Amino acid sequence: MTAEVEPGPRVLREARLLAREVAEQVAIDNGVCIRPVPYRRLDSLTGLAEVVNVPCGATLEGKCPPCAKRNRQVRRAQCREGWHLEAEPVASAGEASEDQRWLVEFRANLQGQRDEAEHAGADAAVADLDAAIDAVDAEINDAGMSGNVLGRTAGQRSRSTRRRQDAPDLPRRVMKDTTLGRTFTGSDGKVYRPSLFVTLTLPSYGRVRDGVPVDPGRYDYRRAARDALHFSKLVDRFVQNLRRVAGYDVQYFASVEPQKRLAPHLHMAIRGTLPRAEMRQIVAATYHQVWWPAADEVVFEGEHRPVWSAGGYVDPGSGEVLPTWDEALDRLGADENAEPVHVMRFGAQADVQGVLAGSKDADQCIRYLSKYLTKSLGDPIGDGADGAARRAHAARLVDALRYEPCSPGCANWLRYGVQPKNAKAGLRPGRCRSKAHKPEHLGYAGRRVLVSRKWSNKTMGEHKRDRRSWVMAALGLDEASADPHRYVWQRAAPGDPDVGSAALRLLREVAARQRWRAELERLRARADAAGSEGSAVTETTVHTGWIREVSG
Repeated sequence: MTAEVEPGPRVLREARLLAREVAEQVAIDNGVCIRPVPYRRLDSLTGLAEVVNVPCGATLEGKCPPCAKRNRQVRRAQCREGWHLEAEPVASAGEASEDQRWLVEFRANLQGQRDEAEHAGADAAVADLDAAIDAVDAEINDAGMSGNVLGRTAGQRSRSTRRRQDAPDLPRRVMKDTTLGRTFTGSDGKVYRPSLFVTLTLPSYGRVRDGVPVDPGRYDYRRAARDALHFSKLVDRFVQNLRRVAGYDVQYFASVEPQKRLAPHLHMAIRGTLPRAEMRQIVAATYHQVWWPAADEVVFEGEHRPVWSAGGYVDPGSGEVLPTWDEALDRLGADENAEPVHVMRFGAQADVQGVLAGSKDADQCIRYLSKYLTKSLGDPIGDGADGAARRAHAARLVDALRYEPCSPGCANWLRYGVQPKNAKAGLRPGRCRSKAHKPEHLGYAGRRVLVSRKWSNKTMGEHKRDRRSWVMAALGLDEASADPHRYVWQRAAPGDPDVGSAALRLLREVAARQRWRAELERLRARADAAGSEGSAVTETTVHTGWIREVSG
């Protein structure tokens, strides 16, 4: 009989903190990316090459808290700058330059040569001209033109349907070429430009208490799963209806966040205002119909599933090729009695608030919009007894999503006897790789932040450059004197000897961040004491330090 090992020393060893975990926490406390990406930077003037760690740019706290925090701050700035504008944010496009015109003319000549070669049956010449056309199309985009000169090259499938009788009619105003809402002048002559903050939720799927179904057996998990999968489409329909009623190009900044019951809901800041009665009417009239093949009757299950062959997926029993995605839609279009596979609407609870520029309410709404941006939809579950019940609720929702088709290319279509769009070998029902089926997304695969194109007239990159300009001004440096083409960047391979391990690079970044902060504080103090004397800092220190961190 062997003697028992004393548990004391092992318990003490297991209770110790891991040094790497402490290093990551120190990095987070200092605002350093915990997953930096190594890049090799070549100075074209001096010829000096060095390895520089670039932040990963993660948007979720679970992946990198410092980067997620920086992205949330940029989103807040974007929301604040575009909400209450007094002038149109976007200028009309200017005249095309000579270079742009020449590129399009050259593209036209290549198209003519290709058509002649195709008519003559010169396949080799056609292939060469196709490659040249692709290169010119890329140059056209690089020259400041967006899109393709051919426009839409593929036909768009549409289904003619009449408006649903259960949806109320909406008033329509004549569209005006503006993105600004109405203004109101008070008795004192002051002009007010109000806006709206709208919160939209999905309908009920069963009684819930503290975010957990009272009776899970009667909770409609299938409907909840389908609503989450198509929530982004419903938001698109709402914006379309909103613009028709408002009579101007309504601009918005919206975020999708999880409710306590784990269903997605929408917070939207809207530039301009409409009567609350009209807003509720728009919500009631908004719906989305999913015209997909039926996904209610299981055709293949378990090990009895379609197999891949040269002609696509076939029934293993009969050898019959399954209908393709286009064939399934053609059958649906030919059926006059066909019904949409799913119809979704917003719930009855729609909160509409008026907000004035510069008020405390506006700042509070901006903070609310960005509150959950760094968390995944499955994060707010909690611990303890309530947390266990909510985890079980989340598991049932994930189980309902497992075999639910999330897109035309979802592998789950094989379960219902239809080949997915652009089918390929290796697809298996229940193992779709889309993020909609992952527990942290709970069915919603769309963007967490929805921003209209004319909101602030700036991209995320431009908002990050604004932060960079602020740091340059704080350090007393002339941003215009910096050469944007001085440095050449190339992704460094992790195995390169001068890159170092991830832990070593993390420690170096923490040390560098502490030096940069101390330098910035020293320059701030000296600038406060002696006016503009806070400009004594080298360009290299700024470029590889705070500037790179702030710009993300």
